This record gives sequence, structure tokens and C-alpha cells, in this order.
Amino acid sequence: MTLRGQATAGLAHREYESPKIGVFGCGCWFYWHQFPGLKERLIGHQTYFEERLRTAGMNVISGGLVDHPDLAVQTGDMFRREQVDFLICYMSTYALSSTVLPVVQRAGAPLLIASLQPTRAMDYAHGTTFMQLEHDNQTSLPEVCCALRRANIEVAGMVVGTLYDDEDAWRRILDWCKVARAVATVRNARIGVMGHVYEGMLDMNSDPTMFDAHFGMHCEHIELDDLAACVEEVTEAEVVRKIEEIHALFDFPEPGSDPIAGPARPEDVAWSAKTACGLDRLFRHFKLSGLAYYYRGLNDNANERLGASLWVGASLLTGQGFPVAGELDIKNCLAMLIVDRLEAGGSFAEIHPCDFEADIVMVGHDGPHHVGVAQGRPVLRGLSVFHGKRGAGIGVEFQIRNGPITCVGLTQTYGGKFKFVVAEGESLPGPIPPTGNTNTRCRFPPDLRSFIANWSLEGPTHHFALGVGHIGQMVEDFARCWGIECVNVTAPGYRRAQYVR
Repeated sequence: MTLRGQATAGLAHREYESPKIGVFGCGCWFYWHQFPGLKERLIGHQTYFEERLRTAGMNVISGGLVDHPDLAVQTGDMFRREQVDFLICYMSTYALSSTVLPVVQRAGAPLLIASLQPTRAMDYAHGTTFMQLEHDNQTSLPEVCCALRRANIEVAGMVVGTLYDDEDAWRRILDWCKVARAVATVRNARIGVMGHVYEGMLDMNSDPTMFDAHFGMHCEHIELDDLAACVEEVTEAEVVRKIEEIHALFDFPEPGSDPIAGPARPEDVAWSAKTACGLDRLFRHFKLSGLAYYYRGLNDNANERLGASLWVGASLLTGQGFPVAGELDIKNCLAMLIVDRLEAGGSFAEIHPCDFEADIVMVGHDGPHHVGVAQGRPVLRGLSVFHGKRGAGIGVEFQIRNGPITCVGLTQTYGGKFKFVVAEGESLPGPIPPTGNTNTRCRFPPDLRSFIANWSLEGPTHHFALGVGHIGQMVEDFARCWGIECVNVTAPGYRRAQYVR
């Protein structure tokens, strides 16, 4: 395979890490002597459930069939020792809530309940009590949920269906596994914070401690000097290799109609390649999961030239699953990380001009983007002006892949609480302006005017992560794991909240 093919394939078909998922079944010890063979039958169903998760690439830690309160305590302690990221209670039959609550309390991880009958219906003509108990997956759901709520534990989600022939149920369960991955990634994330917020953008301001406190992650404060030192360490061989990578991934078109967007000069490409290598070193040195940065610049000084050269390297890192957010938007860096781990990309974006004739809005941004979800090959242009910013250099331009898309905005409320604002729409083919920025032609229900109003009035930041596919349900599931409000402004029946002081 050519270098171009290797680079493109590496972005389009990444290997995603698996979270540790603790799975336990539940039942009642006093059934076993009454109905010989029932326990073994239920364990067989649970084994099939766990093996299907493993076949899908999940790291399953099995707690076995928990049938007694004492065993529930031991199982919960085991899950805590294993540091599981997520719990799935496989509801095997009727079970006492005292065999579920201790597991969840001690494990301390978000919980999904999977209630999957072995068949779609009992064989009534030949029905037995044994058969009923084998199909009693739903019987104790109210009891278990009540006990958990009384313990101030919210169930993150529930999937009800059948075990062997219900692909809709399995799609939801595997989506929950992606949510579990995102939860684990965020809990262990290290987001670099380099510089300061773009002055005057009040929606960007955020308290880094709140990210540490609410999500368990860490915001690592970094100086631009740290990046400069990393760039100084870059070797000529590294630069040559990075230039090859850039040419393998990007096209270099002729200038279009924009007078500030010309060809990407070789010397600018070489400088961007060197700073890209420096960014790679910075991420390794500080063990970063993502980076939010901004440098205003002053009189074409060294740091201005450095800060103005990062878009190519940042886009490469973002495409590899290490999001970089400009204008020091920590909230959007985290949103991009979440969307990436949901396998939907997550490109840095904001609302651009509307096309009222076509009922679409252009969505994009300057700066770093997720090149792994580009429609076709992304391009590089030389920009003599970075609009709204100081400096000049290389701009990254492309559209997000045509088809279903989701906007995921992470914002904060008056009380400082985090909130997700989500919209699902469609990326449409068609022309975009040749400005060296990303732009995607997007259509959202119910219509353009209503979408713009609904989205804006929910109080999002003006940045959001733009992903491929309709992932609104998974974002809502993720939010439930943290007790965060999530509003989908394109969901059927959506109505704007009435604000009361």
C-alpha cells in the first residue's frame, strides 16, 4: 500500500480502545433446588451475552450469576478492584433487588440493565413454571429500579428485548458500549490548556476545576514555551517524514476566488510540518488526550509565528483521536473527544452563513478539524490573512462526509452546570467557498429558520463538535451517565423550554 493509502486508511479505520465492562447476571438461590437445571440454563444465556460482547471487541469482566446478597457484596467489591468503567446487569430471571443494589453501590460505575428474554414468547401450550422463570427477565425491573432510586442511584439506561434474534436490541447494547468507551476516556482524560480564551468570547470562559471535579479528568496548564521547546527538538528526518504524510493526506489546489487564499507555499508547509512534529512531542510529553489553545500574537513575534502554524498538525492529531480546539475552548475539546470515541469524528465547527434559497446552513470553522471524516480529500491553502486572528500560514479546507450528521455542543448554565445541546441533520453535496476553512452544507429539521432559533435559544457556545451519523441518542445516554442535561433541538416534539427566573 502507498503512503497515501496507509495514511488515509489509518484515519478512516482506527482501532478503538475498549473500556472495562463489568457484566453480572442475577437470580434467586432458592429457585435452584426447586427447579434443577434452571441455574445452568440461565448461565448459558448469560455466557452467550458476554461472548457476543467479546466478539464485538469489548473487554468484559464477568461477575457471573449473582444469586444472593452476600455474593452481591463480593461481586461489587471485585468490580471495584478491577476498576471497571461501566456495568451491565444482565437480568436473568426474577431477582431480589438486594442482589443488585450492593453490586452497583460498590462498583461505582454507570449502570445499563439488559433485559433480554431467550425467546419472543413462551410456548403457552407446553408452558411450565420452569419456562416462566426462564422468561422472567422483566419481572423484577420495577423493584430493582425503585431500590436504586431510593439509594440515589440513577440507572443510565435499559434495553428490553430478546437475546438471540433482536438486532435492534443488540444495536442499542453495542451503542451503549461506545458510550461506555466515551465515559472511560473522559474520566481518564488529560486536556492541555495552552494560552488564554479568545478575548471577548464570554461563552468560551470556563473553570478548569469544574472539569476535574465533575468528570474526574485533569486540565493540564501548559505554556506556549513548552511547545516551542518541543519544536526545537524536532529533527530534519522527522520533518521530512511529516511532509510526506501531509502530501499523502492533502491536496494542494489552485487558487480560487478568495484573494487571501492562495497556494500553500513549500516553506509554509515545511514550517507546519515541523510544528506538527512539535505538537506530537507535546502530546507525548504531557500524556495529553486533547488540547485547547489560543495565542493572540504580537508584532509577528516568535510565538505568533508558532501559534499561527498549528492548524495542519492539529488537524492530523484530531483525525487520530486527539482533539485540538482553537480559541481555548475546553468545553468543545471535550465534546470533540466524546464524539470521536462514539466513532463519529467530531470536527471543530460553528454556524456559518445561511442559504435561505436552499434551506441550508454552512457549518465550519478555521483552525483544526477532524480530517478522518472529510468528504473526499481535504485540501491546504496558503492564507495571507487569518480572519479575526493575527498571523498567516496554512488553512485546512474540506466538507464533512455527506449523509447523516450530528452537532454536539457542550455548554454551561447560569448555575455553572454542564449541558449538552444536540441537533441531528444531513450533510449535503454541493459547492463550498474556497477560503481555506472547513464548510459543510447542512440541513436541519424542521426548517432553517426554526433550527437556528431553537439551537441558539438553548444557550450553546458558538462552537460545537460536528460528527457523522445520527448519534443524538448516544450523546443523551452519555449525559445520563453523568447526570447532565441534554437537549436535542431536532427531536420530534421538541419545544423550547420556558425560562423562569
